[in-house]
Amino acid sequence: MLSAACIQMREALAQVPFLAHIDSREDYERAIELMDELVSDYSANKPLIEILAVSIERWEDQAEEFLEFNAAVAEEDKGIAVLRTLMAQHGLGVSDLPELGSKGNVSKILNSAEGKKLTRKHMEALGQRFGVPSTLFF
Repeated sequence: MLSAACIQMREALAQVPFLAHIDSREDYERAIELMDELVSDYSANKPLIEILAVSIERWEDQAEEFLEFNAAVAEEDKGIAVLRTLMAQHGLGVSDLPELGSKGNVSKILNSAEGKKLTRKHMEALGQRFGVPSTLFF
């Protein structure tokens, strides 16, 4: 005999099957819409958000539409990815990062041109500027 909790979970999943597993682009879009709704009250919806996030992540990792994007992300230096994100969040361009030197030097670092990479000194300065641990750039 099934418990009441088991029956309730089955009924809930029958109404929102993409909560546990996304099978199509339509399910994915519905899952994203639901996630937008859930995060409006994060505290109350945290358990559902965590479950749905796993389903969305699994789809994004395996769906053909994301293969090219996922490959590009996997190849990108994690420190540069963090820096690009912070730059976007703060509305910064290559001329707004004196911690990395000249505008040209910043461009070379962001594009990994001529083997330019973030140095430990750069990472520490960026961590201090953005108020994040410098280890995020390693």
